[in-house]
Amino acid sequence: MKNLSILGSTGSIGTSTLKIVEQFPGLFSVKALAAKNNISLMAKQIEQFKPELAVVYNGGMASDLKSLLPKALRIEIMHGEEGYREAAILDSVDMVLTAVVGSAGLLPTLAAIDAGKEIALANKETLVMAGEIVIKKAAEKGVRILPVDSEHSAIFQCLSGSRIGELDSILLTASGGPFLNRPKNDFVNISPDDALKHPTWDMGKKITIDSATLMNKGLEVIEARWLFNVSHSMIKVVIHPQSIVHSMVAFQDGAVIAQMGVPDMKGAIAYALSYPRRLPLKQPAPDFAEIGALTFQAPDFEKFPCLALAFQAIEVGKTLPAVLNAANEIAVKGFLDQKVTFQQIPVIIRETMDTHHVVNDPDLEDIIDADRWARGTAEKRVGRV
Repeated sequence: MKNLSILGSTGSIGTSTLKIVEQFPGLFSVKALAAKNNISLMAKQIEQFKPELAVVYNGGMASDLKSLLPKALRIEIMHGEEGYREAAILDSVDMVLTAVVGSAGLLPTLAAIDAGKEIALANKETLVMAGEIVIKKAAEKGVRILPVDSEHSAIFQCLSGSRIGELDSILLTASGGPFLNRPKNDFVNISPDDALKHPTWDMGKKITIDSATLMNKGLEVIEARWLFNVSHSMIKVVIHPQSIVHSMVAFQDGAVIAQMGVPDMKGAIAYALSYPRRLPLKQPAPDFAEIGALTFQAPDFEKFPCLALAFQAIEVGKTLPAVLNAANEIAVKGFLDQKVTFQQIPVIIRETMDTHHVVNDPDLEDIIDADRWARGTAEKRVGRV
């Protein structure tokens, strides 16, 4: 029995994880649930899975959550950073699934690593912001970080049994999002509703917008650099609209191994939870005869400048990836709130990056300071638009 703490239990990854727990009750038990503000769904999750601890964003929500639960149900309810940290280090927990959105995942993940918990990582921002610090801490503590993102899970599976020294390159696939074939001169008319209509994946709002700008793929490039200990120059992005090939690895002899499957996150989640076993999920394999063709193309860096900005950030490294990530979060929120246009998202990010004074050899405090500075700077730019 593996005991889980699920950080981000009401999001798309969290709810899919709980479906797997429900499907395999003899293999997994939920000891802690943490979410931000969807307390009605969280109350249902608590009643079904009966964790020891539940965590929400603030004290008011904690009181509201308590009022939704049966009085006979005994559970500790906490809130805020202290609560998220406690959910990450709870004694009864074996594995922490980090599926919260954005930079909020960094500190709980580090706390879980310090406590010796195995990590199932679905929060790419943790490694984008502080990849070197996180990977070093995990090595010191002997903690295994298992990727949950479908692309990184695919790479992890493709590398199984191979020598990393024989690797030539990592080929990260991207669907291209909803605007792959939309002319660049028509981007001025893109609305949040347009950008939230992803052609193949069902995801939360922030990651769906990131997919539309291709920033999501840029963040995944940075994450892959740290997860697999490779140079950013070895990571390439390939547009694959069908989302059947989840990613590939190329070796020095010219061989390429791909991992394929239907576009459903449960496969990647289950592999992280049960590694090295594969669970009988009863998910269908792709119907290749019905699909007919799998196509690939190079990304258009001019049409999608967020991807170029991510490569720039990882090339410089240090505190710049944290600035990229923070500015992107603020710009995306501004777009969803209809304060900025779709085309202004990369402009805000670029201007924030350009005015940042990079800190050499940053520690965690430097990373957090850079994140805070970038948010404030980007917010001012959003306010001036």
